[in-house]
Amino acid sequence: MKRMQSVLLLGCGFGLGAFAVLAALVGVRSAPVAQAASNDRYQDYVMATGAVNISPKLQTDGVWMLDYKSGKLLGTVIDKSLGKIIGWAEVDLVAEFEVAPKQDVHFMMTTGWVSAGQSALYVAEVTTGKFGVYTMGPAANGPGIIIMRHDLSSFRAARPVADIAPPAAAIPPEGGKPPLDIKK
Repeated sequence: MKRMQSVLLLGCGFGLGAFAVLAALVGVRSAPVAQAASNDRYQDYVMATGAVNISPKLQTDGVWMLDYKSGKLLGTVIDKSLGKIIGWAEVDLVAEFEVAPKQDVHFMMTTGWVSAGQSALYVAEVTTGKFGVYTMGPAANGPGIIIMRHDLSSFRAARPVADIAPPAAAIPPEGGKPPLDIKK
């Protein structure tokens, strides 16, 4: 009889434990997790971050800001030892992308990795079809940074669509006769 009571108490203990675990899993919801992104946008501003290689021994974070109102691309780096921003460099995107006055523009930008400790900024303006590649680096004449353009091109087709090669099935085989199209 005593053994039966011990088994019954042990079973009740396991049952209550299982119930408590199940209640905790169902009743407790985890808090939302904050996730960092390398790009963000708010109204007329776009921000992106990426690594900047100031020197072989000093790699730091770079911050890019695109200001639609002024048509400027701004860039800065963070001095990790001081925890301070090292000035701002700028590029006039209106002139750079040859945007007409009062033209409706639509910029997109993101960063990408180009080498150890160095990111590039990729900027596209979809109305003009222009695409630019930029990096930040140390200023040649003392403290501060500069923004360097590496390339600026168009992502629009330079030739009419009709010049694009047809699908392989439409190209006649050797001998000049196209394949028969039998529809019955």
